[in-house]
Amino acid sequence: MATDKFSPEVRERAVRLILDHEGQHGSHLQVIVWISAKIGCAADTLNEWVKRAEVDIGQRAGIPTEMTEKMKALERENRELRQANEILRTASARLAVAELDRRSK
Repeated sequence: MATDKFSPEVRERAVRLILDHEGQHGSHLQVIVWISAKIGCAADTLNEWVKRAEVDIGQRAGIPTEMTEKMKALERENRELRQANEILRTASARLAVAELDRRSK
């Protein structure tokens, strides 16, 4: 995501307001425009927060935030392990060459 101009508390409250007031303002979009004007964010941004919250609570299809974060952490760990493995492989090869050179002298 982009910059975190709004705290998680503000995001959660705004999403909760959307979900609580959805039936009172006609359409989903009208509620989003109304709430976004009150908190000072773009309607598109607030709509993305709502979509993410709906995925997280199981009201919309998609990968929940918790699972996405776990996948990113595992991908990062996998990348770090591959790098460490490559370093160890290179060091092992150099040590083997040095040992052969030592034995041949």
